[in-house]
Order: sequence, then structure tokens, then C-alpha cells
Amino acid sequence: MGWFARLGDKAGSVGALVSAMGCAGCFPALGSLGAAIGLGFLSQYEGVFIRYLLPLFAGIALLANVISGRRHGQWFRGALGVTGPLLVLAAVFVMVVLDQRSGFLLYPGLVLMVAVAIWDLISRPRKAGTTTDDKTDCC
Repeated sequence: MGWFARLGDKAGSVGALVSAMGCAGCFPALGSLGAAIGLGFLSQYEGVFIRYLLPLFAGIALLANVISGRRHGQWFRGALGVTGPLLVLAAVFVMVVLDQRSGFLLYPGLVLMVAVAIWDLISRPRKAGTTTDDKTDCC
């Protein structure tokens, strides 16, 4: 399960970000960024992104962070890793089911997902109670 947690967190974050960039009508700040880097052609698939891909990628990141958090026993890092995907899933729920704007949930969720993914790249999580002097790699 180690490879899933490592890859799933990064893939989920990038996938959720790209999916949100394809929805210029729903999330104008990300839509304009997506159009600026050449993702404007994705606007024709906006419904698929919002209803299927964004929750799928957020769910993958959520699952990967839950597995990683339980495996490493670091509650603060695990809580941050789970909060981002939960905010993104809440934003999708608010937008699809309640038909309301949800940028106030989506943007912090995406920022948190990307920040935790970068944090995991810079400083790999270790099991709680181990020191940096340990020669064994827990992952």
C-alpha cells in the first residue's frame, strides 16, 4: 500500500487541480489560469469534470492521505492531508446538489491539497516516535 499512498496523494492533487481548471464558469479564478496555460479546450467537458473527475481525484487523494496518516501515526499531518480533499468534496456537493457557488470551499481545499503534496515531497513522513537518525526507511 505504500506506493498507493505516495502516488495517490500527488495524482489526486494534480487531477483535482486540472479538473477545476477546466471549469471556467464555475471557478473563474482557476478557469482563467487554466485558459492561460492552454487548457481552455477543456471547458466543453465542464459537466464531466465537476460531476465525476473532480470528486474522483479528491476521493483518491482522501484515501491516500487516510492510509498514509494511519500508517505513519502523525495526526497533524494526516489531518491536514484529509482536510483538503474533504473541502473539495464539500465544494462539489454544494455546487452539484445545492446549485450554489462553492469557490469559498474549493480554493482553500485545492491549496491545502497541493501544499500537503509539496510538503510530502520535501519532507517524507516518518512513523511517529522515530528519529531522523534511523537508517531504515519506513515507506
